[in-house]
Amino acid sequence: MSAVHAELDGSFRPRQIYEQVSQKIRDEIAAGRFMPESRLPSERDLAALFGVGRPAVREAIGALQNEGLVITKRNSGTFVCGDAFDRLSHGSASSAQAADFSPSSTLDVRMVLEPAIARRAAARAQRDRLAEHYLGQMENIYDIDDPAQRALWNSSDRLFHRQLAVMTGDALMVKIADEVASSMDQPLWKRLKDEGIYDAGRIRLYVAEHRLIYEAVIQGDANAAAFYVEQHIKRVERDITPK
Repeated sequence: MSAVHAELDGSFRPRQIYEQVSQKIRDEIAAGRFMPESRLPSERDLAALFGVGRPAVREAIGALQNEGLVITKRNSGTFVCGDAFDRLSHGSASSAQAADFSPSSTLDVRMVLEPAIARRAAARAQRDRLAEHYLGQMENIYDIDDPAQRALWNSSDRLFHRQLAVMTGDALMVKIADEVASSMDQPLWKRLKDEGIYDAGRIRLYVAEHRLIYEAVIQGDANAAAFYVEQHIKRVERDITPK
């Protein structure tokens, strides 16, 4: 085995765009160009500064929030935390674990996969007890500001979409859907979703969209099921990763 082959082990992976942006912002904080307690430039300005799209900036800021380096105040902007230097110097902002998947990438995969899942599930046109259970949980959410109800909302939403794959009766489809569902359980996805979908009216709209998807599936209307899924994912994209 050559030395080159020995170096190319399974630990290598390309860094996602948001990871590169978050590292640039860390570097700016460490260098004192973004000082503790100061307001970061707007997402639009950061996107122009780093030559990336706003979704990558939004994801990078979400990752930095999860690390405790910045805090975002609605209608005020994003600020460097007062203890950011300490966190960086002690390495508390770094992690040996693999980075979360980009939510934009997750949505791209969902747009390819989930309309096809809905079509396959509609071909069977069978009711599903668990899918109805998750729908019921979502419909009973009345205070999205309550942490427990928000957690229930996130879980029910994620598992409902996974259950649609179960309704296809295809074990491989379920395995693929499990990977997508796992990405929707990562801290970065939850952070962006919580910040983008935070009012009761929006939640009611999402519940209605899930109900439309399910009813089209059990009625065997494959075209409607696929259409409703596509429209739903487009709405999620607009809410959590604005252009």
